[in-house]
Amino acid sequence: MMTLHKAVRVIALTILLTLSACGTSAPAATLVNPTRMMVPNTPGGGYDITARVAARVMEDAGISGHMEIFNVPGEGGSVALARLMNETGNRGLVMMMGLGVVGSSYANGSRIKVSDATPVAKLLEEPEGILVRGDSPYRTVGDLVAAWKASPHSVTVGGGSAIGGPDHLFPMELARAAGIRLTDVAYQPYSGGGELLPALLGSKIAFGTSGIAEYEEQIASGQLRVLAVSGQDRQPGISAPTLRESGIDLAFTNWRGLMAPPGLSDSDRKRLTEALTRLHESQAWKQALADNGWEDSFTTGADFDAFLKQQESTVASTLTELNLH
Repeated sequence: MMTLHKAVRVIALTILLTLSACGTSAPAATLVNPTRMMVPNTPGGGYDITARVAARVMEDAGISGHMEIFNVPGEGGSVALARLMNETGNRGLVMMMGLGVVGSSYANGSRIKVSDATPVAKLLEEPEGILVRGDSPYRTVGDLVAAWKASPHSVTVGGGSAIGGPDHLFPMELARAAGIRLTDVAYQPYSGGGELLPALLGSKIAFGTSGIAEYEEQIASGQLRVLAVSGQDRQPGISAPTLRESGIDLAFTNWRGLMAPPGLSDSDRKRLTEALTRLHESQAWKQALADNGWEDSFTTGADFDAFLKQQESTVASTLTELNLH
């Protein structure tokens, strides 16, 4: 769910991009297609925000023509993935995707894998945060892990994604690093950050795992505290250590990127890659990354193909350990 603060930032970025385009002659678009971008969840989520910001930057920079954004929610992204797979060779369509779509395809028992489509580029990474209520007895992540290890079933963790999504996979990896059996983790899924927030504030869960950007207002007001962040580095503006600084040998990031239908020609994939490279190099995109707390992790070609295979293997291994695959 998009907070008011985030909505204002997205609108401000759109206005800035529109004004910057006025009075200039944009370079000829190198991207003949696509004309449509599919988002595998409801409006306001991370995929949706990324898709709309990326499309606006590409349009205003002359990298693409007008791009229609449309949402196809369902089963953590599996419904959208199935639709993409039925568009073989369609050079007019791309889909925003990420770790959650990889996880959902395994968690839902789908025979379709993300790598069966045409991977184009990984755009960004976003660290997760370990969130507690402002008056939580857990003052550090060390306090939390000690209580969790002592009684795993009584320390409930909530996340804003379904089984197989990033908010589910992160606490599983955290439990593994802390020496807690994955099958002992009491995970409560919620449909996005909007549902997770009242669970945290109402003490229905001991802690939550999620991207931090959605909760900036509650963190700033003291309603929520961040015990630690999961990335390699600290998050600007957040007074919380990394897990490794806290003595837990783990770095974990959610990520988002774009893929196209299967059967895309080499020339069409090359055009898409070139267009996204121009997006990555644009000043407006760099500003969008900074404004949203996203980390640049642009990856294309064989490197992105290999990354997807590795992610699929990791997700399959974790869900198998949980008897969910």
